[in-house]
Amino acid sequence: MSHPRSLPHAKTSVASSGRRVSRAGACAGALLASVTTLFSLGALHAAPAVAAPAPAQQSHAAAAVPAAHPQSKARVTAAVLNLDGASRKPSLYGQDAPYDTASIIKVDILAALLLQAQDAGRHLTAQERGLAEPMIRKSDNAAANALWREIGRAPGLDAANKRLGLTSTKGGPDGRWGLTRTTASDQIRLLLSVFDSAGASGTGSPLNKESRTYIRSLMNRVASEQAWGVSVASGAEYALKNGWLQRTTSGLWDVNSVGRITVGGHRYLVAVLSDGSASMSDGVALVERAARQAVSAAART
Repeated sequence: MSHPRSLPHAKTSVASSGRRVSRAGACAGALLASVTTLFSLGALHAAPAVAAPAPAQQSHAAAAVPAAHPQSKARVTAAVLNLDGASRKPSLYGQDAPYDTASIIKVDILAALLLQAQDAGRHLTAQERGLAEPMIRKSDNAAANALWREIGRAPGLDAANKRLGLTSTKGGPDGRWGLTRTTASDQIRLLLSVFDSAGASGTGSPLNKESRTYIRSLMNRVASEQAWGVSVASGAEYALKNGWLQRTTSGLWDVNSVGRITVGGHRYLVAVLSDGSASMSDGVALVERAARQAVSAAART
């Protein structure tokens, strides 16, 4: 996701940053109490992480919109669903409260676009695919701006989400798609519509097989410098989308990660949302620590 201040792209620094914060998260996690103790408190708490350069992109995602309540410390929520289990209700760790989506909304934008194309009885055009691919794989904000307008901005997104079974997601104002508000459980519902043919309702995903396959193919091939977040809880196989932005009024960071991972031969859908981190590297470390702990706990149930 993007930095709301108009900073230049910093793609080169992201790879270095991602590797450093991932190692920092692993080290910091060893200092925490057991998973059981952490989860019994109802929230996961941030620990210090090694500072790293903050990647940035331009967009309208968070342009000068103040945070409702600037926070002094980070919060995080994780939701995990075993796709190979019988239940379609995720396990939640932390309060299932609304967070800014940042760039994880790009999966939702693409799902809305595909639903609209299905309704029209057509495939995506070459131009639409030319925007969708960098939007998901490279988190390109200019592509997201164009497709956000094409789907009809927040009203179009909200209409699609109603069909996808999302109940707690509200499209961002005007062009600020990154300020869409969502919950971890709603992100699991969205992932179910992409990775499970039954979808969130259990009666069938509104996205047809071709649409689901297309979204998966892009999430399976995110740029290497963005391969952080929920993927750290997986083996070599994962599909994900990350999001990050710094709020202009507080200077604090929203950092999120959603996707499908494979652990011990089982497939899990994982959504980790956070805000209030002092730096992007702190936020990434927090998200990765929460992902590891939540997946580990879910695997034991």
